[in-house]
Amino acid sequence: MIEAMNLAILVAAGLIALSVFTSLISFRVGAPLLLVFLAVGLGAGEDGIGKIHFDNAPAAYFIGSVALALILFDSGFETRLQSFRAAAAPALTLATAGVLLTTGLVAVAARWAFGFGWYESLLTGAIVSSTDAAAVFFLLRVGGITLRDRMRSTLEIESGSNDPIAIFLTLALVEAARLGTGAETLTWSLATTFLLQAGIGIALGLAGGFMIVRVINRVSLDPGLYPVIVLSLALLIFAATGMVEGSGFIAVYVAGMVAGNARLRASALLRRFQSGMTWLAQICMFLTLGLLATPSQFPAVALPALAVALALTFVARPIAVWLCLLPYGFSRNETTFVAWVGLRGAVSILLAILPLIAQLPDGRMIFNGVFVVVIVSLLLQGWTIRPLAKWLGLIVPPRIGPVDRVELELPGRANHELVVYRIAAQSPVARGERIPRWARPALIVRDGQSVDIHHAGRLQGGDQVYIFTPPQQVRLLDRLFATPTRLAEDDRDFFGDFTLNAEAPLAEVAESYGFALPDPAETRTTGAFLQDAFGGRAEIGDRLPVGGVELIVRAVDDENEVTEVGLALEPSRGAQPKLPVFQNLSEIAAWFRHRMRERRARRAPPPAAVTEPPVPDTPEADRPE
Repeated sequence: MIEAMNLAILVAAGLIALSVFTSLISFRVGAPLLLVFLAVGLGAGEDGIGKIHFDNAPAAYFIGSVALALILFDSGFETRLQSFRAAAAPALTLATAGVLLTTGLVAVAARWAFGFGWYESLLTGAIVSSTDAAAVFFLLRVGGITLRDRMRSTLEIESGSNDPIAIFLTLALVEAARLGTGAETLTWSLATTFLLQAGIGIALGLAGGFMIVRVINRVSLDPGLYPVIVLSLALLIFAATGMVEGSGFIAVYVAGMVAGNARLRASALLRRFQSGMTWLAQICMFLTLGLLATPSQFPAVALPALAVALALTFVARPIAVWLCLLPYGFSRNETTFVAWVGLRGAVSILLAILPLIAQLPDGRMIFNGVFVVVIVSLLLQGWTIRPLAKWLGLIVPPRIGPVDRVELELPGRANHELVVYRIAAQSPVARGERIPRWARPALIVRDGQSVDIHHAGRLQGGDQVYIFTPPQQVRLLDRLFATPTRLAEDDRDFFGDFTLNAEAPLAEVAESYGFALPDPAETRTTGAFLQDAFGGRAEIGDRLPVGGVELIVRAVDDENEVTEVGLALEPSRGAQPKLPVFQNLSEIAAWFRHRMRERRARRAPPPAAVTEPPVPDTPEADRPE
């Protein structure tokens, strides 16, 4: 008994450690991290070198569900409310209508490729309808792809919020396939059950989030216990919501977003702990799913699964994304990128376990087919996201370089933070730029020795400085101590040829650079002009053609006010759409207006021929010479 226990611990700990070390491959060669973890699980399974036999589908689903709850809680915790407001409408449309459209379109492909009945085809579509939050978060946040805030937030919120919808659809369709429910009964049952579960999940998620905030800020605990109580409360919310017929996954995501946007005691400690727990949850879930699979069975479903994967990637997901984003003014390139970042991952494999648990006749075929679809998605999309974003001109050049910063929590409810910076060698401070009075360090550590700030002299690269500062000033400090960015030609194309003060009157700017304004009596500042043009929600990289030039938003503050403007004398190619598809509503309306004008022009009668009056005969003697 003890030997078996030790063997189980040895194998589990060894696989987790191996997964962590093999993640270096992902950072070095750009491989999707999920693919690396799955490969470790498959390699340790019964068809791999590990020869570990694991076929307990209910246990795998239990482990995966708990891990997914932790991942979704952390996803909500890291979602800023400002980003949610800017991207909530398109993201939630993708998470609901997009999932339904993808399910229906993939069902057609699955019925043709696998020969399933409609229930099994719809079930396959529902299983692969959601994007994987872990893969999307890794590629966008850890992978160093800097996108405009609205598009990045749309992708992150969609990937975090579409899992509950896909889980609900899959559970309902599994039950319908098992019981043989009629189509009309199923449609009505889906609608009413979803509204009930979503409503309960949102309500209990809000209540649970406020409960977490109140407990953390009211109860004095040892610092090491705060992450433990938050983790336990998150799982309590997840389980309690499920017990009252609500969606625990929606509840835990909403609770995380409420808690993450509140002022919490020990917030820095909580974020570090949850980051580690999220990594552990992902590794455990991916390893478990990899162990459950039997790769020797994949060749039997390889061709139909490949057909479904290609239909999902090139037909179903693009059509669903385009239809969902039509009302929100995304450009063609942005819609193309959102359609491509539809990675399928652990959630799809986790949901594919449900037909096995329900013992559906085609359950094993569905599981193996979905596993192949996920592998194809990660190989095809996971490796090409960054090159595609660069080709479409969607990567925003970073405004500041990397920052080596640590935030230390102060006791109680202090409204300051202790921030530790390691000064970059070529940062503004290291080059001699003056430090503001409010940012003077309290301590300097140089070469491992504490140095009195009055005798330290000029700050040097490698120095560690300890600064007490209000939280809202941290972003300003980052600029002082960060590694400088190199202005490349791509940056100039993106941000323009010249930098303008947002407070400069637009009329004076137009006169200085020689371009015409739509209104000669314009009195607004350049920043206010751009702010109004984009409905008060200007983002870095927004471009506005004016009189043959382009005004570009270079920087915004925390209140979303434009603080720096770029001027491009010639419109850049990066601002032009490269693809002839995914037109938005304004482009479609302009095309219809053009066609109507052409039709009216063809139907209009031709103008009457203008003939000159006849010239009377003039005697030759009277004609002018």
